[in-house]
Amino acid sequence: MGSSTSILVSRSVRWGGVLIGVGVTQFVVAMALVQSRYGGYSLLTNYISDLGNTSTSPLPAVFNDSIILLGLFAFLGTLLAWGGFPRGGPRVVGLFLVLVASIAAVLVGLFPENVNPNVHDIVSLMVFLPGGLALVILAAGMREGTRWSSYRIFSAVLGFVTLASLVYYAPTQLNNTTWDPGLIERLIVAPILIWGFVVGIHLARIPRFSPAGRAPSS
Repeated sequence: MGSSTSILVSRSVRWGGVLIGVGVTQFVVAMALVQSRYGGYSLLTNYISDLGNTSTSPLPAVFNDSIILLGLFAFLGTLLAWGGFPRGGPRVVGLFLVLVASIAAVLVGLFPENVNPNVHDIVSLMVFLPGGLALVILAAGMREGTRWSSYRIFSAVLGFVTLASLVYYAPTQLNNTTWDPGLIERLIVAPILIWGFVVGIHLARIPRFSPAGRAPSS
């Protein structure tokens, strides 16, 4: 019975990784597609959410539906892959924050920037801040002797890039003094997407379930 349960959990973890990876990939492809059709769009000065603006974007539904899918896939994928992360407090807190960010991503798509700007700004922050914190907290649990030790610095660095960029971005947005806001926003979002894609692949390649995320003994 224990072996059967382990196989089921292993499949769950791998499918969770697939969902996370697919969610990130389809979102990046959707962004690239909309950007290619958006005349005069600048990666330096235009916000990411401009791609979902129902008044100015050439394909707002593509972007908004894509970020909703990203949130849904990340939420379900995180639940399925929960057992693949090292057991302990960092897993509980970190993955809870990932779930919060995933829900917020869905809300970003449901409330485009020009439809309800106040709600859009709040839910965007709920993607940025929990997302960055999650990476740093999860890194703390990626100890030696787990399948994750080689991802510890990677996760921590990406999380700190997101948080440092957000520390600059948020206050300057209040008085419209952000330097190249599109670039800074991408420095917040890109590390989270990169982490999700890489971790999704890692989870999808786990050969068999190992309790508490421990590496198999040789």
